[in-house]
Amino acid sequence: MEALTAEGYTIPTPIQKQAIPHVLAGRDLQGCAQTGTGKTAAFAIPIIQLLHQQRQPKPGIKALIITPTRELAIQIEESFATYGKYTGIRHTIVYGGVSQLPQTRALRKGVDVLVATPGRLLDLISQGFIRLNQLEIFVLDEADRMLDMGFIHDIKKVIKLLPARRQTLFFSATMPDEIEKLAGTLLKDPVKVEVTPPTSTVDKITQSIYHTNKSDKPKILLHLLKEQDISTALVFTRTKHGADKVVKFLHRAEIRAAAIHGNKSQNARQSALKDFKSGKLKVLVATDIAARGIDIDELSHVFNYDLPNVPETYIHRIGRTGRAGLDGTAIAFCDEEQRKELRDIEKLILKKIPVVENHPYPGSPGNPASQTVKAARPKHRRYRQYMN
Repeated sequence: MEALTAEGYTIPTPIQKQAIPHVLAGRDLQGCAQTGTGKTAAFAIPIIQLLHQQRQPKPGIKALIITPTRELAIQIEESFATYGKYTGIRHTIVYGGVSQLPQTRALRKGVDVLVATPGRLLDLISQGFIRLNQLEIFVLDEADRMLDMGFIHDIKKVIKLLPARRQTLFFSATMPDEIEKLAGTLLKDPVKVEVTPPTSTVDKITQSIYHTNKSDKPKILLHLLKEQDISTALVFTRTKHGADKVVKFLHRAEIRAAAIHGNKSQNARQSALKDFKSGKLKVLVATDIAARGIDIDELSHVFNYDLPNVPETYIHRIGRTGRAGLDGTAIAFCDEEQRKELRDIEKLILKKIPVVENHPYPGSPGNPASQTVKAARPKHRRYRQYMN
């Protein structure tokens, strides 16, 4: 309670209010909640309480949290450090892309709570550094993202190594059939908690779409960053190469920016994220590795530079802003090739995203933003041939 007071926590979020009592009671739990709802605290706080009240704890890992990305794993471990600072509970983190030596040293000293990504976890288990025979609580976080990233087979390998008697907490932003099946094999008589429908978007996020040419996307991004005097912006691209190109363009315009994606070293990714959170960077350009779980305080704008080909990803991306009850702005660019993705997103969220029509880069004929230009042109034979 002292740690939570220091963090300014006074009123629990809906997921925390519903989940914490059941976790404290030892129940298995299946939680469906969007990113940004306070999900990490919903399982970290009761886990710390359960472990802290043990009078004669056995040595060994008692709680295991598996999550899909290194960034999310780091954030979760930081949450355990923050909430459990006065309890003496030992925790550490293991993930790939860096030397395992500091991780194995921490494991040898003994830990109560382990936060891990699937690949490095299995690697260290095979080397004998991790044993799960004393495990009491297992948390699978962002289960649907595990499926998207191809980790589902690794997760099934880990499950086979878990003690039969354990408490399992299962969290996912969406519940496709394969994730429902996985939950069914993991959970025993679970309490089901669904805070926000998985297809809804945060009400306080102002959404808009700009129709433009693919080649004009960098220009319209720069135009909006300057015209709207945006202080912080998270920009999502579909590819790693695209992210690097956007950063180079912004650097030429003397805007402080950095990219995070799978080709960047872990140190480079952490450094970029740290500089962005501290305000040293104005723009962070990311692939979907950063779409979930990255908690950036008071992020004002999210840009979908490229629309995602999976509609649900749009929800996770824009969920980086409008967190903790704050307002947020989500701006998307749509070129001619991505009209289908836009229709799929609008079908999922059950609303039309407002179109901004008056802007300097409306695109070529055929784009909705340039219909007025198209209508003004004489439809003589040569023009019709050109259009065909």
